[in-house]
Amino acid sequence: MKNIKLNNGVLMPMEGFGVYQIKDLAKAQDAVQSALKLGYRSIDTAQVYGNETAVGAAVKASGIPREDIFLTTKVWISNAGEKRAYASVLQSLKNLQTDYLDLVLIHQPYDDYYGTYRALETLYHEHKIRAIGVSNFAPDRYVDFVKHVGVTPAINQVETHVFNQQKFARKWLQKYGTQIEAWGPFAEGKHEFFTNQTLTKIGETYGKSAAQVALRFLIQEDIIVIPKSVHPKRMAENLAIWDFELSDEDMEKIENMDEDQTFFNDHRDPAFVEELNDLKL
Repeated sequence: MKNIKLNNGVLMPMEGFGVYQIKDLAKAQDAVQSALKLGYRSIDTAQVYGNETAVGAAVKASGIPREDIFLTTKVWISNAGEKRAYASVLQSLKNLQTDYLDLVLIHQPYDDYYGTYRALETLYHEHKIRAIGVSNFAPDRYVDFVKHVGVTPAINQVETHVFNQQKFARKWLQKYGTQIEAWGPFAEGKHEFFTNQTLTKIGETYGKSAAQVALRFLIQEDIIVIPKSVHPKRMAENLAIWDFELSDEDMEKIENMDEDQTFFNDHRDPAFVEELNDLKL
């Protein structure tokens, strides 16, 4: 497993395990315990996922030293604002049974996200968080944001996969020193992702699946990935991307697959923004 150095010097694994949509707490705990047993050392959760307690229980039960596990959570919209965000992160610390977090992100660019970030900056300076950042910030909003905060975001976690490679966004993130992290690296199977002919054909050369090729492509583009699965066999397959390297020719073929558009909800769609803001914890 390769680590990448964030803009404040903190090392973060380039591949982690995501727990989005694993709402059943027992299943979430089992999934994280399986992931840790297989070798994952980065776990990505969020307040709105409702499974922080399960993640914390799994980490504790693993017996793995806390300093060897990279824990990420995210502050939800209904916890926005300096006071509420600060209190919510303290609750996340309790839920996760830890006295510090490795990374905390603003989950969505709505409500008082400047106040939220001030709370994260305070927690960062208090050494309760090792790195802070944002999620789902489009390039224009990101640039405006980074111009008005004290601590440059270490991460911007956005939808990124072979069909939406975020090439334009990555240029702006690189300019200001923020690392991109991919959510939805498999596009949730849309667009016949797992049977895509280009990915499948490339995979045959290396004895790898389309999914493994897609993850390896992102890794070689210096994009952090957090694939999710509740099946140990698939978890192991997702982790088995560190024993091969795609050729320049194969990388170019995959680069040409980019459609430069979201495969999910548009964060600039007023109806979707309304829906997100109505989701309370």
